[in-house]
Amino acid sequence: QVQLVESGGGLVQPGGSLRLSCAASRSIFSIYVMGWYRQAPGKQRELVASISTGGSTNYVESVKGRFTISRANAENILYLQMNSLKPEDTAVYYCNAGLGPRNYWGQGTQVTVSS
Repeated sequence: QVQLVESGGGLVQPGGSLRLSCAASRSIFSIYVMGWYRQAPGKQRELVASISTGGSTNYVESVKGRFTISRANAENILYLQMNSLKPEDTAVYYCNAGLGPRNYWGQGTQVTVSS
């Protein structure tokens, strides 16, 4: 089993920044693909960014150049640095660890971008 705990969400004005963190209960980054998903009200959950075991990253087009996914391997923490935030980034953000049929999710953290 893997427990994932997100933190760092909150209310921010358009153009502002937030850094989300996801603490894993054990060392998994060499085994699982890690990702950040988000779900806005009335919309399906979407993959925002992912990082492979080898460190390759991918982003949904709408956040490219603004968001950065990274990880601190020794501390078992996954990050999502979000800059130049827009109102359309408002959503609950979830951390995910995936390996084939195995998927673990955090409880989510709310990000609200509003003036």
